Amino acid sequence: MKKLGVLLFSLVLCYETFAQDDNIKLYTPGENAEQKIAEAISKARKEGKYVLIMVGGNWCDWCSTFHNFVAKDPKIDSIIRSAYVVYQLNVSKEDFNAKLLAKYGYPQRFGCPVFLVLDGVGNRIHTQDSSYLEDGKHSYDRDKVISFLSGWSPAALDPKQYNEQ
Repeated sequence: MKKLGVLLFSLVLCYETFAQDDNIKLYTPGENAEQKIAEAISKARKEGKYVLIMVGGNWCDWCSTFHNFVAKDPKIDSIIRSAYVVYQLNVSKEDFNAKLLAKYGYPQRFGCPVFLVLDGVGNRIHTQDSSYLEDGKHSYDRDKVISFLSGWSPAALDPKQYNEQ
């Protein structure tokens, strides 16, 4: 009986350890989001990238689902790393960031996560409702995510791509 108790305790401990990995804290309530976005814009400008803001919170299951989805897909991760500086804008009861949400056109109207794409000087050039990127099985559709990220990248919006020959 004692061995069974030790085995059950070990299984619970293992479950808790692995479950914590799924609950990654992506968002930081209370941080100066305006300053962090300004830093991301500055970095993006220097690196020739755009800023990808993921609006959500640590309470948001779909936010962690997207994070895990991207982390497990080398192609999507590569697109993000090459084209974007990423920032997670917290929206929670502790820190709603209402001023920034108003500045960016109330993106929370689409639910969370919602993605904002800012150019290298901080202009919002796109708001993406993440529900259009889902696959219907509590995950995301790889082709839709790649299309979104590639379609709003600096390379895709470079006028040189569209000069008439």
